[in-house]
Amino acid sequence: MDLSVVIPLFNESESLIELTRWIDRVTRDNGLSHEIILVDDGSSDGSWGIITRLADTNSVIRGIRFRRNYGKAAALHCGFQKASGEVVITMDADLQDSPDEIPELYRMITEEGYDLVSGWKKKRKDPITKRWPSRFFNRVARFASGIKLHDFNCGLKAYRKEVVKGIELYGDMHRYVPIIAKRSGFTRIGEKVVTHSHRQFGRSKYGWERVLNGTLDLLTISFITKFSKRPMHFFGSFGLLMMLLGALVTGWLAGVKIHALHLHLTVREVTAQPLFYIALLTVIIGVQFFLTGFLAELVSRSSTDRNKYLIEKEV
Repeated sequence: MDLSVVIPLFNESESLIELTRWIDRVTRDNGLSHEIILVDDGSSDGSWGIITRLADTNSVIRGIRFRRNYGKAAALHCGFQKASGEVVITMDADLQDSPDEIPELYRMITEEGYDLVSGWKKKRKDPITKRWPSRFFNRVARFASGIKLHDFNCGLKAYRKEVVKGIELYGDMHRYVPIIAKRSGFTRIGEKVVTHSHRQFGRSKYGWERVLNGTLDLLTISFITKFSKRPMHFFGSFGLLMMLLGALVTGWLAGVKIHALHLHLTVREVTAQPLFYIALLTVIIGVQFFLTGFLAELVSRSSTDRNKYLIEKEV
């Protein structure tokens, strides 16, 4: 199969029929064998009923339903696991992403050799309350990852099959799929300017809370991708540095004391100096860091499980 289109959704019943027909028309006109995987992330508006009817009347449509709302990353993860196309394209279900972009995204993967192509909503049709936080996140993500993308959070992306089968998504990590892919060894990452339309139905599922969540997620993914398999390198390095610093300060205080006694000078007791207790505290914190790294190594080597997502139904 040439193409899998994975669409995570939450309460998007009004747009599903038009979206699937649009995708079907574009892919067939371009001679692409395809499947459409609709992942219902615990919708409560009747989206699953529409997905069931679509799957009954169109053999290329598959539906997955979560028992509750797990989030976009979980929906993408399960959609990726079910995808069988050589190229996997993700897009939002609100009709703001245009299926007309699919053929060019497919071509960039198959002919230009990209592992991942991310859409760039250069002219974004969203309110300023969504645009400005997004710009902030993109700048921070570019700085932290070294990946020169303008729009990390664009839902319209294309992947080589090996990419989606080789990465794991959980939490709210859907914002940083390019970073995860790069750290997994998929370094050919491209970008394409895509059309972005005004939302026709429903309302956005994201608010100002994503400012904090996105920042924390970026810190998490930066740490996990670098140190998840070797946490001792992070905690142990800080621990040893702090223990060494504390030991050097303590040694210096002791040396000053011995030198003063040798010259018969009056000097304060080592234990009467605040700097001694600061050095002692530094050593204690360093030991705690070191032990944290040791325990994290044990957990990392013994843990083989990931988050489990309860799929209620599949058609």
